[in-house]
Amino acid sequence: MPYEDGPISGEQAKQHALTGLREAITRGDMAPAQRLVEGELAERFGVTRGSIRAALIDLTAEGLVERVHNRGARVRVVSVEEAVAITECRMVLEGLCAAKAAARATDEQLSELAALGQAMVKAVADGEPLTYSALNHELHAYIRDISGQQVAVELLQRLNAQLVRHRFQLALRPGRPQKSLNEHLALIEAIRAHDPAAAQVAAHAHLASVIEALRE
Repeated sequence: MPYEDGPISGEQAKQHALTGLREAITRGDMAPAQRLVEGELAERFGVTRGSIRAALIDLTAEGLVERVHNRGARVRVVSVEEAVAITECRMVLEGLCAAKAAARATDEQLSELAALGQAMVKAVADGEPLTYSALNHELHAYIRDISGQQVAVELLQRLNAQLVRHRFQLALRPGRPQKSLNEHLALIEAIRAHDPAAAQVAAHAHLASVIEALRE
């Protein structure tokens, strides 16, 4: 967004800052507990401090940012206990989306799921945990997209954004990608078999395994 004539303001500016900040946090570019200084962020995004302040209010409501008394805003720290609670909620919603996807998926979408599964197998075989983590994220997003359950999708986007630190930590844990790979392949096969009940069970089993890993 051009801002050669000075910082922009108004709703467009707020949305520009909101999108940029949300993406930076969910990508892991901004670490948990990192201070969010309005002046620095205003310069980074080319908007007014008021636009940054408004964006931070929205991100606080989304659970990505928290206000610390006398210290301003920071990226919210999500404890293991809260990560488990969030994943329990994800389990229900991801199971719903998996079942819907199994019922709705077209042949083209099933082929794409198979290709994602093959790419995940290769990433694990090549010892590339971050590639595997990115593919993991892509697979779940694609299943949600196939499902057509927009309410669940929006809820999951909000929940998943809060788990970015834990997702990266699990991806880098020795042996974790190999374990979760089989769970993901089972999920893919259930959807490809057009078996909603099996897809839901596979999604629940995978997220139960995530909860177990978080607690270790």
